Amino acid sequence: MSELDARLRDEIDDQVAEALDAYLAERRPRRARRAWPVVVTVALGVVTTWLAPGVAWAAWLAIAATNVAWLALVSGRQGGAFT
Repeated sequence: MSELDARLRDEIDDQVAEALDAYLAERRPRRARRAWPVVVTVALGVVTTWLAPGVAWAAWLAIAATNVAWLALVSGRQGGAFT
């Protein structure tokens, strides 16, 4: 595994963690229970990265798309996108 791969994984992990932290900080009192799919997909991404680091980028891309769609759907039900 090259150093670039490790740096890319670290950068992706940091971005996902920051996005999740920001989302949870905004929504914690009312919607913490709705974040479970995001937490589960990130956990699956960590496991995928550990088991198959060569294809982990594809898993993280799918996770990011899934999480954005989920968050948009949940926010849309509450009266506006990400508000």
